Amino acid sequence: MSFTKPVLPLDRENARFQVVFRSPVTFAVVLASVFLVFYNMRFWRSTITALWSGSVEDSLFIGSLFLVLLFVHALVLLLVSGTRAWKVVAVCGFAIAALASYSADTYGVFIDKDMVRNLFETDAREAGALLNMRFFAYLMLLGVLPSFLVLRARIAPLGWKKHTLQSVLFLLAGTGLSVLLIFVFSAHYSSFVREHKPLRYLLSPGAAIQGSVQYARSIIPEANAHELADKTGATTRPVAQAGGKPLLMFLVVGETARAQNFQLNGYARPTNPELKGMGGVYYFNNVVSCGTSTAISLPCMFSHLQRENFSVAAAARTTNLLDALVKAGVQVEWRDNNSGSKGVSARIHTVTYNQAAHADLCDTESCFDEVLLKGLDEKLKTAKDDTVLVFHQVGSHGPAYGKRYPKSFEKFVPVCRTNELKECSNEEIRNTYDNTILYTDHNIAQQIKLLQSASDRFDSILIYVSDHGESLGEKSLYLHGAPYMFAPDEQKKVPFMVWMSDGYKKRSHLNPSCLQSRLSDAYSHDNLYHTVLGAMNVHNDVYRKALDMLADCRASTTNS
Repeated sequence: MSFTKPVLPLDRENARFQVVFRSPVTFAVVLASVFLVFYNMRFWRSTITALWSGSVEDSLFIGSLFLVLLFVHALVLLLVSGTRAWKVVAVCGFAIAALASYSADTYGVFIDKDMVRNLFETDAREAGALLNMRFFAYLMLLGVLPSFLVLRARIAPLGWKKHTLQSVLFLLAGTGLSVLLIFVFSAHYSSFVREHKPLRYLLSPGAAIQGSVQYARSIIPEANAHELADKTGATTRPVAQAGGKPLLMFLVVGETARAQNFQLNGYARPTNPELKGMGGVYYFNNVVSCGTSTAISLPCMFSHLQRENFSVAAAARTTNLLDALVKAGVQVEWRDNNSGSKGVSARIHTVTYNQAAHADLCDTESCFDEVLLKGLDEKLKTAKDDTVLVFHQVGSHGPAYGKRYPKSFEKFVPVCRTNELKECSNEEIRNTYDNTILYTDHNIAQQIKLLQSASDRFDSILIYVSDHGESLGEKSLYLHGAPYMFAPDEQKKVPFMVWMSDGYKKRSHLNPSCLQSRLSDAYSHDNLYHTVLGAMNVHNDVYRKALDMLADCRASTTNS
């Protein structure tokens, strides 16, 4: 492949598989064309679906959009071609673009700062669940092969005058053509920019590079956060009356469970048969998450900052819900069967699980969530103070949904037995996902039964809430992590439920009828901090009764 004169005889041996670009402008245009054509299939499909109605004018607009984006990409690459590091930059661009293209084409995943954060904060188990033959095909064909060709390539040398002249002419011609096309199709471009903003997160590698830069900038203050800010001020927690039982809370954090697939939420399938048959379960059916990924939602839901003021950097510099409970004298423990707490339990006693020690519930990759119950009986026998145990489930984390539950919970069939969701039908994907919800139902029911069995020793409450939802093929989207403002309800609507022992209800003077009447009120992760504090009878300077989901249903006479 050549874009210049034949290679001289002296260079013929080294010229095998060599790409020679006639000039930096040629290099920029060729590589920009390659990126736009081969790495942006999902972008073009989505753009055509959104903006093409079959008319000639729409077709011409799509063509103009290609030319404008070609110029923009080529202009960036032209700046790179003038440096000694152009090969390194090109190879990195191919690697990033290959991964971004795989994510977009396979799962419809948008790439932004938060998605990049997810990538860097995931563990080997989660990363391994995404590896399959399709992934390696993308990596080889769109990552390794073009990188090999670029490493073998060279740009024919030009004098600085000729280089400058070509570059200036390209800049003037490209700018003039782009301005003209945007003017001619102004209505189309206005719609593209204003009404279809999510499309820009599919552009490869631009969106991934921009997201990486934004992520790098965001972690600088996190790295410099040496001192925690405690804005909770004075903390009050009335002592129980003499002879009173200690308070015990199970705070269960679900993973990737979406509200739409919960029977308790009105879903037609029996995905919550055990909880449905239990008394004292209150399901809140209008709750939205703080984010669409664990890396955002988890620190946000345990923070008092609320979503509108939240950032990962700010949360890293501020004490959270667990810190506030410890400050109030509550015993707190974090039990993790996921990829870590994202810093939430950094100052809390944390229990993780050795897969070899729990071979009945674990394999070499992961453990079933029942492992979180291991040793609980012994733990409760020695507990004498008010206690909060947090259970971080692996829940319904995809795409390998079939690995999240034991075979005995495979009620809905046929199932998807691969992490290549494109190889499965929508019915198979939904069946497999519903089996994960069925298993979550079982685990929560087991925790409630454990609390019931300890009712002679504790006044207890269980709160379950998922960190975010999941797309299962709706609008051709899979998994989660879409930019929040564009994310569908499937990724933001989360299940939230509360169970209380009779002793807890009596102690807290809770009115069941009042609580029942509030189940359809609009809530969010912003309410969790205040609801947990209120449930544990802890008040501090940032506690807000208006955000406590149970506060208005407590009789004003409560004093414990």
